[in-house]
Parts: sequence; C-alpha cells; structure tokens
Amino acid sequence: MPRLLVTLLVCLLACPLEVPAQPSRPITVDTTTPLQRLSARFWRWRVVQQPVNHDDIPRIDRPSGWAPDWSPPAVAAMRDSLTRFQQLWREVDTARFTVPQHVDYRLVGSAIARVAWELDGTREWQRNPRFYIQQTLGAVYDRLLPPPPFSAERSRAVVTRFERIPATLDHARANLTDPLAPFAELAIAELRQIRAQLDVVARDLTPLLAAADRPRALRAIRAATTALEGYRDWLQQRLPGMAHDVAVGPERYRRFLNEVALVPYGPDELVRMARQEWDRAVMFESFEANRNRALPRLPIAPSQTAQIATEARDERAVRTFLTTHGLLTVPDWMQHYVNLPLPSYIEALRFLGVTDDLTSEQRLDENGVSYIPVPSPLLGYFYASIARDPRPIIVHEGVPGHYFQLALSSAHPNPIRRRYYDSGPNEGIGFYAEEMMLQAGLFDDRPRVREIIYNFMRLRALRVEVDVKLATGQFSIAQAAGYLARTVPMDSATALEEAASFASGPGQAITYQIGKLQITEMLSQARVRDGVRFDLRAFHDYVWLNGNVPFALQRWELLGDRSWVDALTGGVMQSTGTVHRTGARP
Repeated sequence: MPRLLVTLLVCLLACPLEVPAQPSRPITVDTTTPLQRLSARFWRWRVVQQPVNHDDIPRIDRPSGWAPDWSPPAVAAMRDSLTRFQQLWREVDTARFTVPQHVDYRLVGSAIARVAWELDGTREWQRNPRFYIQQTLGAVYDRLLPPPPFSAERSRAVVTRFERIPATLDHARANLTDPLAPFAELAIAELRQIRAQLDVVARDLTPLLAAADRPRALRAIRAATTALEGYRDWLQQRLPGMAHDVAVGPERYRRFLNEVALVPYGPDELVRMARQEWDRAVMFESFEANRNRALPRLPIAPSQTAQIATEARDERAVRTFLTTHGLLTVPDWMQHYVNLPLPSYIEALRFLGVTDDLTSEQRLDENGVSYIPVPSPLLGYFYASIARDPRPIIVHEGVPGHYFQLALSSAHPNPIRRRYYDSGPNEGIGFYAEEMMLQAGLFDDRPRVREIIYNFMRLRALRVEVDVKLATGQFSIAQAAGYLARTVPMDSATALEEAASFASGPGQAITYQIGKLQITEMLSQARVRDGVRFDLRAFHDYVWLNGNVPFALQRWELLGDRSWVDALTGGVMQSTGTVHRTGARP
C-alpha cells in the first residue's frame, strides 16, 4: 500500500474523536411494561437466530462466540420459540394503549411475523443453496467489515465462524429438500474460484489476527475451502433434478407486504406507482441531459487517495448544508461516514454483500466506513458513480442516509424502535434524501451529478417492477437481469447481482421507491395541515429518528392518520404460513 495511503488510513482510524463518544439518551420510555419485556426477550433470541443477510441494513452485533446453527434440532427449536412468541404477542393487553404504544405493539408483531416468513414464506433454508453461502462465508464477512485492529475477541470470532463452515454445509445438504436450480447455479458460480479467493484471505487476513489464533485460522480456512468446494460439487451433481420456479407466489407476497413489511398496497398498485415514477425520472433525466449537453463528462478520480480525500471533504460539506438549509438536525455526537481503501481480504469476498460498516447500537463512537476500489473506467454501476462524484452515495449511504439515520435510530430512547428493522423505511429515507438534496441545491455546482441522481431514480423505480414480477412468477432471474441492464441501463454483472438478490428476498427491492413515496405523501399532508406553521426540519427530525419504523405506523403517530394501518390485515403470520387475523383495529 502506498505510504500516503497508509498515512491517511492511520489518521482516519486513530485520530481522536472530535465529539463525545455516545449521545445522551434520557430514558423517556417505561421499559418494564409487558410489551417492552416481550420485545427485549424476543431480540435476545433474535440476535442469535437471525439469518445472516447480504444486505447492510440488518447487520447486527452477535453475542461473543456466536456462529450460525442450522442443524435440524436448531430449526425445530426455532419453530417452538416462534410459536411461543406469537402466543405471547397475542396475549398482550392493548385495551388502554396510547397510539405510540400501539405502534410499538405492531412493530413487535411485524418482527415476529418476519421469522415465520423466513421459515415458511421464502423458505430459503430449504430452497436456496446461496442461503448457506451467507450462513458460512457471510457470517465471516460480517466480522471482517469493521476496520482493523482485530482484537483477541474479534480474532476468535472470525476463526470460530470459519471452523463452523463444514458443519453448516452438512446441515445444508439435509435441509435443502426443495433446492431451486437458478439459485444453485448462482451458488456454483460464486464458489467457482473459492480456493483462490480464500487463499488471498488466508495470506492477507491471518497476519492481522491475534498471534495465538493464526495457526488455528489457517487450519480453519483450509478446512472451509475444502468444504465449500465439496458443497459446490454436490450442487453441480444435483442440478439437473432441481425445479426452476423461484417465485413465492402472489398470495404469499401480498401476505408479506401486509403482515411483515406493513405496506398498505397490493402488487398491482406497487407496479402502477413505480411506473409513474419511472416516467417522471426518465423525463427529468432527459431535461437534465439536454441542459448539460455542452458540458464535459464527469472525470474519474485520479487515484484512490484523491477519491478518499474528496469524500471526506464532501461529507463535511453535506453536514453543513443540512444545517444551514434547515433540513435536518446534525447532533454533535454524530461521527463521520468515511471512505477507506478496499482491503484485499474483503475484496476477495465482495460478492457476499455491500462493502461497508455502518456501525451499530454498541458502536456509536465509531465512524461509518465504506470501502472503495481503485478508481477505473471499468468499475461497475455504483462504484463508477462515486469515482466521479462521491456525494450521491454519501447522501444515500452515509449522511443523511443509512449511516446517519441508523445511528440516530440506534440512540432512540425506545428499545423497540432501536432494534426493529425492515429495510422499507430505511431505504425509503435513503432514496428520499437523494431528491431532497437535489431539490435543495446540493448538486448545483456540478450539473452532471444531477443526471446521476435521475438515473438512480430510474433504477429504483424499475426495482419495484422487477421485485413484484420475480415474486409473482412473471420474471425469471435472467429476464429480470436483462430488463435492468437494458432499461436503467447498467452493467450486466450488477444487473444479475440485483436480480438474484431480489429473487432471494422478495419485498426488499420495492423499499426504495415505495418508502420514498410514502414520505412525500406524509410531508404533503403535514404541510397542508400545518400551513405556515409547518417546520420542515422538525418533520425530518421525527422521520429520521424513527427511521426503522414502517411509514404506515409513522403516519398514524405523527399525523393521527391511521388509514394506512387500517389497510393492513392486522395479525401476525404463523409458522405454518397461515395468518392470525386480529381485526383492523388493535
């Protein structure tokens, strides 16, 4: 690594923090109520049971010594625990609940319903061979993402997760009773070069681990490599007999929207809403490109060092812009969102998920980090955009987007709202932030950047249609990837990655566009209601603080409008795939 880059890296990681490490969190919520106790019990269980996911929103800190367990006895125990949580949730007396308490009740019900959706809705543990790549290598990847140093505890965690890989793959062979060929093909492709990739990890990661763990790490990586190659070959042998239909089906998808994501729309409505936004984005991008037709294309950063320095400067400018334009409060305790060079041991496993670390409830004194490759004209869709101007991704992923919003929500005085997750509100806020900053004038100094924002809009609108059509069986993964590549347009590798991800996790790809539309409707309703008294900063401060909470519930609490809540079915999904309906009103 060049000396200048090393110096910059050391500074970013070692310089004293300029602000207090933790926010003050006055306790304004009674955490002794039956609902709060149920929530605390559920999340203690969930932090152990929750599957590893390629998405960066649901990444969580696990207990010391944790490793995934998908053995048949562990799955049976999950079902027993789920049944008990469903029962306890239904037994909560809501008769005298205030609206905020009803919101919390629905959040706990949604979180429990997500477990049933994972077990019996998507059934990835039975249908998706890629699922076990996440439960093995993905579990390791999550512990690699925070920047060095590797403490003794973290070193042991990495080694333990490597050591668990062979056993988890044995469980995969037992659990995959209905494997699907498109997912198996993608898993085989991801593991095609796994020996060479893990050789890089062994070479470049092991020296960073605690000295006592290095020999054990090398043995564990070698055993994991052999096991992953064996899993790949096992899938290849069984591929001809696998089914091809990856759809969960319209009824299950609708159930997910209402019971888990708390989205008050049906699949057809989602597509209509997104199509209007697609047309709008194409129109605005066309206007912008015409206005900028005499301007040169945005240059690519001359070096990784230059790009990192530009991002650091721009991130601070974005924070100032938020404050001076009265858009959002920036707390003194909020740390920074920084770029760092992409380490080779992470680059080798980059197919496992977004290369960032957005910190957590326990690490609010740390900077959020996004690792970047060396700038090049050959980079994929998103990396190419930030090599030209970091701000669109700063706004979505960093400040005021995911890092900033998740940090605020992790400091929420209500534990239920700190720990609940569904990427619908989170991604909706990230996408909304892009247009908020566009309309406020952040990108006026470089008009070509506005074209990037409008092209992002095109992608997010198309994601809705792709998500719905994959889930309902109207698209195959290949058709979805081709549609994205042609219509955004975007490179084919990113398009395939997106399509495969959406097929694995139905409902995630709608979150950007539909969440943004829900915020804009809430804002217009608040603006009309309050007239000249409307406070844009206060509106945003509420939405960001409660940024983990689905917008149907935010609208009820903030505006007193429960129409979106009344459009939901109101119960909690059962582990058998049926729905317990409690009626529209709690």
